[in-house]
Amino acid sequence: MALTLTTPNTVLGALSPKSGTARIVANVVTVVLGSLLLAICAQIKVPVMPVPVNLTSLGVAVLAAGFGWRIGVATVLLYIVEGLSGLPVFANGGGIAYLFAPSFGFIVGYLAMAFIIGFAADRGASSKPFVLFGAMLVGDAVLFAFGFAWLYVVANGIVQSGAALPGWLHADNLLGSAFDGAVKPFLLWDGLKMAFAAVSVAGTYMLVSKKA
Repeated sequence: MALTLTTPNTVLGALSPKSGTARIVANVVTVVLGSLLLAICAQIKVPVMPVPVNLTSLGVAVLAAGFGWRIGVATVLLYIVEGLSGLPVFANGGGIAYLFAPSFGFIVGYLAMAFIIGFAADRGASSKPFVLFGAMLVGDAVLFAFGFAWLYVVANGIVQSGAALPGWLHADNLLGSAFDGAVKPFLLWDGLKMAFAAVSVAGTYMLVSKKA
């Protein structure tokens, strides 16, 4: 486990090479390729405001469940570092200025989401689709909590500075308008994405664990 950074309860753990050196190389390659997959997921989007509907949360759920929490969090962390360094891997590009974007809370939330889902997978949730789906819903809820909190802080800062808010936010009902604009429209879609992710990972795990 120290070399694979995952457990046999995950897809990655079931497929990990036997050799210690090969395992380390596989871990590094997995993290890099996983971050590239997240970048691709971020570009598959419907450009609605304030937060684009994209497949990043689906990608995080699948990778965390398939890799376990250590490799899953490392993958998301590399993805964030890539974006903040200027690579256009986020939904609307990249760069250090993204720290002040209303959607950055969702990006930070991917770390917590990866930990929650990966932690459950490491403990056997991959063989239990409903348990895995439940863990994904919890992780997704935490993701929305991070995103909403950051959005509210940014919006409140705009109000305090006297600058104009985006049209979909209202200073007299900041909490309500932020929820209606950045959370409510995406709840159903994310529920469907988590269901798809749970079924996909659980099905894959059942196949690879039989061959392992």
